[in-house]
Parts: sequence; C-alpha cells; structure tokens
Amino acid sequence: MKKNAVARLLEFERVPPLKLSVLAVLSLAWPAIVEQVMITMVQYVDTAMVGSLGANATAAVGLTASTTWFFNGLLNAAAVGFSVQVAQHIGAGRERDARSVTWQALKFVVIFGLLIGAVAVGLSFPLPGMLGAEEAIRPDASSYFRIVGSAIPFNFCSVMMSSILRCSGDMRTPMVLNLLINVLNVILNFFLIYPTRQQTVFGMTLTIPGAGMGVAGAAAASATSLLTVSVLYLIVLFSGRSGIRIRLKERFRFEKHCLLTALRLGIPVALERSLISLAQITITAIISSIGTIAVAANHLAVTAESLSYMPAYGMASAGTTLVGQAVGAGRNDLAKRFARVTTYIGIFIMTLGGLGLFVFAPQLISIFTSDPEVKALGAQVLRIVAFAEPFFGASIVVQGSVRGAGDSKVPFLLNLATMWLVRITLSVALAPRMGLIGVWIAMATELFVRGVVFLWRLYSNRWLHIRLFGETGPQKNA
Repeated sequence: MKKNAVARLLEFERVPPLKLSVLAVLSLAWPAIVEQVMITMVQYVDTAMVGSLGANATAAVGLTASTTWFFNGLLNAAAVGFSVQVAQHIGAGRERDARSVTWQALKFVVIFGLLIGAVAVGLSFPLPGMLGAEEAIRPDASSYFRIVGSAIPFNFCSVMMSSILRCSGDMRTPMVLNLLINVLNVILNFFLIYPTRQQTVFGMTLTIPGAGMGVAGAAAASATSLLTVSVLYLIVLFSGRSGIRIRLKERFRFEKHCLLTALRLGIPVALERSLISLAQITITAIISSIGTIAVAANHLAVTAESLSYMPAYGMASAGTTLVGQAVGAGRNDLAKRFARVTTYIGIFIMTLGGLGLFVFAPQLISIFTSDPEVKALGAQVLRIVAFAEPFFGASIVVQGSVRGAGDSKVPFLLNLATMWLVRITLSVALAPRMGLIGVWIAMATELFVRGVVFLWRLYSNRWLHIRLFGETGPQKNA
C-alpha cells in the first residue's frame, strides 16, 4: 500500500506548519475539486439536453430530484460508515484492517443496494401523485425515477468505492472514473433522448440515429453509465492501481466491530440525509402547488447553483481524508489544523462562487432553457441564494472534516435543526405570499444559520475526542 497522506506530511517537518498544511490540503483537494466542477459542467449539458424538450420535461425530472437525493443520502451514509474506518486504519498503519473493511463494504453494497433499488422501483409508480404533480408530467416523472431506481446497486458501488479510495489518499482515480460516468451519460443522452434526425455538419447532411425515448432516455443513459463505471471501480480495486488493493484469495467475513462502527458512523448520516431529503421533498410539494413553471425554475436554479458549491465538496473530501488519517496516527494537532485550513479555503472558494452566481445568474439559467418565464424566475432566485454561499461552504467543509474524526452525530443534529426549524418553517410562511422567491429566501436564511453553527462546532474542538477503536486501537498489522 502507498504511504498515507499524514506519513508523507511528517517527512517535511522543516516547512512552516501553516504552509505545509495548505500544501497538503491542496494536493489532495485539487483532483476532487476538478472532478466536482467538471461533473457539474457535464450535468449542465445533461440538464440542457432534457430542457430542450420543454418545461414539462424539465419539471418531470426536477419533480423526483429531491426523492433521488433521499436515496443517494442513504448510499452516502453507508459509504461514510466504511470509508472513515479505512482512513483511520491507514493513518495508524493497519493495512490489513483497511483491506478487511473494504471487502465488507463490497458485500454490503450487494445486499443493501439491491434492497434500496427494489424499494425505489416500487415507489416510482405512486410518487408523482404523492408529490402533487400536474397530470401532464406524471408519466414521464414516474418512468424516469423507475429507471434511475433500478440502477441504485451500481450507483451504490460507485459511491462506496470512490469514497474508500479517497479516504485511502487516492483522489485521482475517483476523479477520472466519476468524470467518465458523466461524459458517457451525455454521449448516451445524445442517442437515447432524441429520435433519428438529419443534421448538417460542414456542409454534409448526416443521419443521426436516435431512440427518441425523451425523459426516459435520459434515465437510461444515467443507468448505463453507472453500470459501466461500477465495473471499472472493481477492476481498479482488484488490480492494485489505487491506494488500496483487495484480493480474491483474501476474502474477509463480516465482522461485528466493523459493522457496528459503520452503523455508529452511518446511522446519524443516514438520518440526517433522510430527514433533510424529506424536508426537500416537502419543499418540492410546496413548489408543486405553485405551478409547473416554478417547479422547472427551481430545478434549473438548483442545478445552476451546484457550480458554486461543488468545489466545497472537494475540500470536504480532502478534509475527511486528512483528518481521518491524522486521528488514526494519533496527531490531533494536525487534525485540528487540517480541519481549519480546509474550512478557510472552502469559504474563500464559495465566496467567489456566490459572486459568480449573482453576476451571471441570467446566463446560467439560459444554458438550460429558452422559456422566458422560467429564465426570469430562475435568475431571480439564484441571486437571492448567492449571498449565503460562503456560509454554505463553511457547513460543507466543516462537516466533511469532523466526520473524518468520527463525528457524525452532532452534524446530524445541527442539519436537522436548521433545515426543519428554519427552512421549512419559513418556506411554509413565505410561499403563499411570495411564491418561489419566498422559498429561496427561506433557503438563503437557513444556509446562513447552518454555516454559523458549524463554525461553532469546528472551534469547539469537541469532535477531536471521539474514538472509533478505543484509546489505542488494534495492533498494527501488515
């Protein structure tokens, strides 16, 4: 196994601590930041391709987005439960334990992925009606979510393996493979969404084949991409081309301590993601009552906003890895420094992102749709949330960093409180009077409050005293 990030860092003790920490953070974060930005750009193209079919198609996809986030939240929670263990084992030099956790994670992917996928497929039939969608978009929304739900096992494999590789210190492999998912998705969209058509290229008229599946074609493209890349993740893990390698002859059984630790880490994250997603579903239902234009504008604005906050998730990934390995190595001083440095950089990036959202809001929405009503409303709400982006960035990066130390319970409680007590309460109060604008004022207010409370958590330093493996942990083994 390659030398872990903290071990490499300690080779340069003569370098000033702050400079060393910044260099360590940036060296791990840049692949994740590039990955998140490029994925977002490809998602822009993906959304624009669906948006070219009209406001109803955009609304059909946007309607189920919050429910998709709900299921993805469960997958990410499980990934946290296993990957943080990998980071701390590697930081402590327990390489065999890291391989054992990875094997158990793979087995869990099969069992949990099939279960969640079956639930999603069954839910796809009544879901649009449950969310109060207009009759015109219900068939497309149901079909889209059903196909996406059937791909959940492959999505779970991708999420789990990318998280484990990052926590082992390998940021580049997930960057390449997750970019491949999205590029492949756009290519397949081109052939599956649109019907066979004539197109002139350099004066030549070509026949472009197409399945003409519309919204369902976009879902089929996503499912096929996830299947392909999940296979590539397995090839990488078994070939030893990453920060951690597993072997068929070394198949580990489920271990009680590993599963209990995964539950201890993952259940608060799952509850957090679930309750936040339920809140987002509630907000979607509120927006649905406003009308199809509001649903479409909301979906496109959320997509446009992601360009500003995706780099913060890259910083959060670096924070999880560095803090996890530092804690595993018994260096709480480094863990604290890494958490603060990643947060400062994340806030700076998100400040620039918020400025970009405010200045270029009309142009960003115009990428996805030509509908004048949708464009005008989407640009308005983007400019509202732009002011809250630095605080949103703080909450994202702090949460990722303290999670590396095993702190998942308190972030769950903080997210739960701000989402339900602030965003939902204000949305219910403002939506009847101000429509979608009121909902986004509620969102911006909640993001500001969330950022403040997470900064309080960071500076309390209480997250540094959590122990996943006891005071000393198991003995090192190779």
